[in-house]
Amino acid sequence: MTGQMADIPYLSIIIPVYNEERRISETLHKVMDFLKGKGYSWEILIVDDGSRDNTVAIAREVLNSAPHRIISNERNLGKGASIRRGMMAAQGHLRLFTDADLSTPIEELDALSAPIAQGYHVAFGSRALRESQLLQRQPWYRETMGRTFNVFVRLLHLPGIKDTQCGFKLFTEEAAKAIFERQRLSGFCFDVEVLTLAVRLGFKIKEVPVRWMDFPQSRVNPLKDSIRMLWDLIKLKFRRY
Repeated sequence: MTGQMADIPYLSIIIPVYNEERRISETLHKVMDFLKGKGYSWEILIVDDGSRDNTVAIAREVLNSAPHRIISNERNLGKGASIRRGMMAAQGHLRLFTDADLSTPIEELDALSAPIAQGYHVAFGSRALRESQLLQRQPWYRETMGRTFNVFVRLLHLPGIKDTQCGFKLFTEEAAKAIFERQRLSGFCFDVEVLTLAVRLGFKIKEVPVRWMDFPQSRVNPLKDSIRMLWDLIKLKFRRY
């Protein structure tokens, strides 16, 4: 569904959602309040991943007069698949994806925009750099699992990158099209795939410190998802694109 649209927006913001009726209204108001202070055109793309609550109805009401589209998956496909669909449908010269809980505040977009202006093609938020600000930390076991996972990421794919999993990444139009038409993973390991593809395709990437806050409603299953993500890392090592 489409609201009022600029012909070619400067920025597209992709937000994947799944049963987010409790917080989607607040999130969208924060995003729109931020964007209204900017001097460029924009669009918001909501990609609904098979929600069974009122997420879509609430989003449609909040975004009524804003430039937006709502894209609905026929069934639950996973975060990676939803973001891929949003990125490929977006029209913006720059394309950001962010989590529905805004664990990285939308204002951090300015921090990602600076490297893009300097010639980088992909800028991504990081919780692990010295300048990063963790306003609310994860439980110790999740942090331990994250650090362990990143050891494998650096060994197998992205040496020197400290945090691939922060859900706040900005792409130029050129990079987004080239990367997401090849991206295949649907689970949480898709972030690694996206950055690995960026490097393989010759795009310049920049890890950027951001503010971040943990929300305990995370749907990541510590055991099940960790095993799947490690397996995806191994498969990704041998995948040809």
